[in-house]
Amino acid sequence: MTEPAAATTQHRFQAEVAEVLSLVVNSLYTHKEVYLRELISNASDAIDQLAFRALQQPDLVVGPPEWRIDIVPDREARTLTIRDNGAGMDDADLVQNLGTIAHSGTKKLLESLSGDQRKDLTLIGQFGVGFYSAFLVADRVTVVTRKAGGDGRAWKWSSDGKSGFTLEPGEREGRGTDVVLHMKETEADFLREWTLRELVKKYSDFVRHPIRLEVERGQDDKKHKEMEQVNKGAALWTRPKSEITDEAADDFYRHVSRDWEAPLAWTHFRTEGMQEMTGLLFIPGRAPPFDTTSARRKGVRLFVRRIFIMDDCEEILPEYLRFVRGVVDSDDLPLNVSREFLQRDRVAAGIRKQVVRQVLKLLEDLAAEGPRPVKKSEDDADAPAADVVPDTENRYEHFWREHGRILTEGVVSDSDNAERITKLLRFQSSHAPGLTGLTDYRTRMPEAQPAIYYVVADSRESAARSPHAEAIRKRGWEVLYLTEPVEEWVLQQVPEFDGKKLVSASSGKLDLPEDDAEKAAHEKLEGEFAPLVGRVKGALESSVEDVRVSSRLTDSPACLVAGDQDVSPQMARILKSQDRNWTPPKRVLELNPAHAVIQRLNTLAGDASNADRVNDMSALLYDQALVAEGSAPSDPARFARQIAELLTKSLAD
Repeated sequence: MTEPAAATTQHRFQAEVAEVLSLVVNSLYTHKEVYLRELISNASDAIDQLAFRALQQPDLVVGPPEWRIDIVPDREARTLTIRDNGAGMDDADLVQNLGTIAHSGTKKLLESLSGDQRKDLTLIGQFGVGFYSAFLVADRVTVVTRKAGGDGRAWKWSSDGKSGFTLEPGEREGRGTDVVLHMKETEADFLREWTLRELVKKYSDFVRHPIRLEVERGQDDKKHKEMEQVNKGAALWTRPKSEITDEAADDFYRHVSRDWEAPLAWTHFRTEGMQEMTGLLFIPGRAPPFDTTSARRKGVRLFVRRIFIMDDCEEILPEYLRFVRGVVDSDDLPLNVSREFLQRDRVAAGIRKQVVRQVLKLLEDLAAEGPRPVKKSEDDADAPAADVVPDTENRYEHFWREHGRILTEGVVSDSDNAERITKLLRFQSSHAPGLTGLTDYRTRMPEAQPAIYYVVADSRESAARSPHAEAIRKRGWEVLYLTEPVEEWVLQQVPEFDGKKLVSASSGKLDLPEDDAEKAAHEKLEGEFAPLVGRVKGALESSVEDVRVSSRLTDSPACLVAGDQDVSPQMARILKSQDRNWTPPKRVLELNPAHAVIQRLNTLAGDASNADRVNDMSALLYDQALVAEGSAPSDPARFARQIAELLTKSLAD
């Protein structure tokens, strides 16, 4: 018995949806043609989704499936219909999928969208806004859909893309979805056969399902309409690499990733023998604005013998390579494969190993490439001066700025490839303004230099001024600047590289090389400054582990150093913000015996009547050392008061 038809209901968009729609239309007006790519991709996804579900539920598809995507222009009615026979939707699906945007990260999306058109272009598809690109060319969109395996009812969704939408029963013979665009008067060109053919060829030529265009043939009274396939429909990854052009690869990437921009790099591979598979993998030119679930959903697609199985197949791609996009097609997996099966299957493990090998090889090739000419678009000629594209680019440095933080995780999580990934790491350095790797650092090292040194700081500027590295810089040795918390965490897992230890400049045991004369001189200074060391240690007993004469300082009066296993001040601040009960370990205060302040204090420390003054100056030195490393003083009010007193006395003199 058929259920009674429901009445038409009115729905208002979420407040964010209305704002996003306005921004999409106004920010992307120079690239209106993107709408067709998005709607075709949605139709292709709906077919893939149903094909996969039908593997477990064959009754969802009666008879041999003849998957297709039809494009039907009607110039008289000024409508364009994109029709598929895929999964379809019911009323609840329509409300959730077309009434909301970006189930996670909507507010962040709104913060990212701006008047910067180049930035906005990259967001299409990354937060579920692909469907709404239809409003670039249409003043109203109607969706008629019927869900495969549902209750047999069709539903009609309609909206002008402003305040909300209506939902009511519809009519459709079979499963699938019709998206009907009521075109704006100014967009009649998108109803022409030639325009539609060119857009399909440009963006969707490699969609593996037939894309058919309704065309008019014949003359005068013998005119008739027929459906004509307009895409090649052959899976690009099945072709030999020699037949895949950069242009074809770029177009295919845009289809699988929903990214407007071309990829930074790509690789094609085919393996034969015990395991047979093909793959086409891409490195995006830009990281998603937020590392969200919806962004990851466009990872590597898994096919089995050209049949789509699943999106974002995490089981064949480790988490630290989650920025990779593309397809992998296996001849050895069963069609009814599941995520649980992949987690324990040896074939899947072999696929994963091959995918990792191919991606790392691609990154190694990029790292060895050096600068190369930039391919410029027509828009670059009209770009504002601030956005002018340079003539050359270092693609690996570009990659590292966008995805390096994610790749870094692999040093810890992938022990089999940790050495290869370590060689791909890049850091800022005292050697040059750009980025450098450990291999290049090692090549530049003087023979006398005992270790690879690094400084952890909040910024390059802070690292360059760090007192911890003064003695290292004085020797002319290179220092790596670690400005991301993940860099410190990873390097703590890399005890050495190419036979040289990696040592933090703030480590308690810096162990810089000294000859006999230097050792004797340092021992003499320790004796001379023993009274001051004892006084300062007593004054700061509750704050420091120890006080000693420094051999690492040349310009600063004092600094705080950590134990070999202790975290940096930057990491300590992060840990403290996550757990208020966490207490950082005490550190050692080192005093610079060559600094005038320390020498004057040593003189004062010899007279017991100066005890209070020495105690006050000890606290000030401790707070000054905290400020120098980027930490807050232990007592900001006291620190400010002492600085004011010193300024007052200085001005009085």
